[in-house]
This record gives sequence, C-alpha cells and structure tokens, in this order.
Amino acid sequence: MAERMPQEFFLGEGPAPEPEGTQRLYVNIGPSHPAMHGVIRIFAELDGEVVAKADVEIGYLHRAFEKHCETGTYTQAIPYTDRLNYVSPLINNFGYAACVEKLLGIQVTERCQYIRVIMSEISRITDHLTCIGASAMELGAFTVFLYMIKAREYLWELVEAVTGARLTISYVRIGGVKADLPQDFAARTRAAFKEVRTVLEEVHKLLTANRIFMDRMRGVGAISREEAVGYAITGPLLRACGVPYDVRRAQPYCVYDRLDFEIPVGEHGDNYDRYLVRMAEMEQSMRIVEQALEQLPGGPINVDAAGRPIEPAEFVDRGKLGQTQGLLLTPLRLSPTLEGSERPLHARINAPDKRVVLPPKETTYGSIEGLMNHFMLVMEGFGIRPPQGEAYVAVEGANGELGFYIVSDGTDRPYRVRCRPPCLPPMAALHRMIEGEMVADIVPTFGSVNMIAGELDR
Repeated sequence: MAERMPQEFFLGEGPAPEPEGTQRLYVNIGPSHPAMHGVIRIFAELDGEVVAKADVEIGYLHRAFEKHCETGTYTQAIPYTDRLNYVSPLINNFGYAACVEKLLGIQVTERCQYIRVIMSEISRITDHLTCIGASAMELGAFTVFLYMIKAREYLWELVEAVTGARLTISYVRIGGVKADLPQDFAARTRAAFKEVRTVLEEVHKLLTANRIFMDRMRGVGAISREEAVGYAITGPLLRACGVPYDVRRAQPYCVYDRLDFEIPVGEHGDNYDRYLVRMAEMEQSMRIVEQALEQLPGGPINVDAAGRPIEPAEFVDRGKLGQTQGLLLTPLRLSPTLEGSERPLHARINAPDKRVVLPPKETTYGSIEGLMNHFMLVMEGFGIRPPQGEAYVAVEGANGELGFYIVSDGTDRPYRVRCRPPCLPPMAALHRMIEGEMVADIVPTFGSVNMIAGELDR
C-alpha cells in the first residue's frame, strides 16, 4: 500500500505496517443496514472477523429541533419534543415544560406533579420494553420481541386513555397538563401492570439464563466505570458499570423524593448487565407508579350540580346572544379531545397563573374575560413571556439525563433552546465498545445503547 487510500481519511490515520500475508478489510455497516435504523454509519476496519477500528458517523436524521423551537412560541415547541425520544415522549414533554416553568418562577400543582411522575414512569417502561424486545429480535429471539410488544400495548392503551394519542402525545402544558387522569385510571393501570409483570417473568425464563443469549451478551461491549464517567454517559449504561447515578435521586424533581424506589446497578458494564438493569428498572417504575397512585391528591374541586351539561356550540351561541346569566355555573360537555380539562378539574392540574395557563373552556366560551385571557396566550406577539434569563432543567430519561437549556429574551419566543440528548455520549463511546469484538457483536452492542435518532441528531 504505497499510496494513501481514501478510507484512511475516515479513520484519521495511515495504514500500520501489516505482517506478511494479512490484509485489513474496510466495511460500511449502515446506514442502510437494518440494525442501524437507516441513520447510523459505522466505518469498520476488520482484521478477519475482529473489529480492529471503527468510526461511528451520526447526523442522518437532523431535524433542526433546536432551531424550530426558537422560531415558534414556547407552547408551539411542545410537539417538537414528542419527536425527540419518540418511544418515551412524555418524559421529553415534562422536561421541556419544567425548564420553561423554572424561567417563569411558577410551581405546578401537587396533583400535576404526581401525574407527571406516573406518566413518565409508564413511558420509561414502554421504552425499555421496546429496547429489549428489538435487541432480542436482532439476536434471533423473535418470541421475546412479540411478548414485549404485547406488554407495551397494554401501556400504550393507558397513555392513549390519558393523552388521546399513543406516540406523539403533546400532553404537557406549561404550568400543567392537558387533562386530568380518567376516573378508572388507577384500576386500569394495576390491571395493565399485572399483565406486564407476567410478560417480564416469561422473558426472564426465555432469556436471562439462556446459554445462547448469555454467550452473546456476557463480556461483550463492555466499558469501564472510568470510561463511562469520562464520556459523560448516564442512564442504564452508566448504572450497568456500577455507578448508581439517577437524576430522580441525585436531583429530585416533582415528587420523586416522596417515593421509595431502588436504583438497579450492574458490575461489568457489558451488554448483559445493561439488559439486567433495564429489566430491573421496569419493576422499579411500576413500583413508583403504584405508590404515586396511592398518594395522588384530589386537589381543589368546584362542582355545581344544579346546572345541566350542554354542548360547546350551544354554550357559545348563548354567550353571543348575551344570555350569560348562570352560564359560567353550567357544566360543559366537552369533546373527547378536551375531556379532563373541564373547570372542576382545571384547577387541580394547572398552576393558578393566567400568564401561562389557558382558562377552562367554560370560562373562555362564557365570559369576555376568559375569551380575552385565551386570545392573549395564543395570539402572535403575545403568549407566554418569561422574563429575561436562562434556565437548565434535567430529568431522568429512559436513556439517562435528559436536559433542556433555555434562554429567554423577554419575548413570546425562546431566544435559545438547547437539548442534552442522553444517547449522544453512549454513541460517542460506541467505537470503544465494539473495537476488539467480533463483527457479529456489533448488532447486540448497538442495540444495548438504545440509540433513538430523533433525540441523537435532533
């Protein structure tokens, strides 16, 4: 090899002298490889079946998340957060809203904090179910994938009952949430958790002591405790190395400091420990939700049983005709997309701050003050206007510390939005996990990272 080959540019070095009779092979794994999800390219230098060196290239799904947030209002950024980690979008929602609320200096109600914890933990379970199921399928354990997706379906039905959607939910509101929990939510959640626990038991029997699975996972893709900390890795990958760091415990937010839960940790930092940590975390998340449902406060309720429920259209027509006597005391029958946000429930899930929280629909439809309040929050150039300043808030995402940094210039649009994606540091360290391993180990190691491209590339 007298002259430099083009591939040497990607690896950053010239070729090392090779012993007689050996030859290095340069292979692109992805972005078209199915296990790379179409968004990751690994340029690997192979010595036979061993990965001698690897470069990991990202950026195939750049969506300009941060710039989009800066061109719209604070509220209009909420749907963009759904598309970060779209497997657990509720956690993204709540992290972003918490940062704006910190800028505004407001505190959401106690019931709202419990609801955010409950929905975050349900999202965490769906994320781990997807990660383990998909990773197992890529190793040939297709039955495990089907079982995990079945369990995820039970939880997505809960998410749909609360938010009205399954995946891109846009459930949070700055200062609260879109709607209260359904009346039968606690019973439905306990029934769903019973089914999920049954599935997890089946998966433990299928995988945890399975000789083929253990041989493919134990001692593979390992990273040391020091390297994990050096790469700023958080979440299950860091805990699999034996570091018990969890934002929910290290910097408690919402009501996590009132709940009893453990932080599962591993020892070897390999793919097998990451699997065990995620399996244990799902049980801890269910434990958190069950405690939160037991402690869930009722909050203020203002019910006027004398009025009759009427349709929104009739409510609006009566207001236009000046027939407003007793109108604000009349319960309003909302459409399914707005259920849970009626006036009796509004106060217990939203902060009492007219600067940021839309009034209940009864007030909007039935009084000029409510209508003005509503329009001032949604009209161009008005809306939510935090004072000048900056804030950073971190929450524990499914992949680790999910942070939002927002700078306000006092207008209704954020001056700067920055997201700290938890799966970026593990991707930066991926080359260290696969170098020295077999080619066949790339797929299980990459699956254990649980890369979500919408969050990674933003």
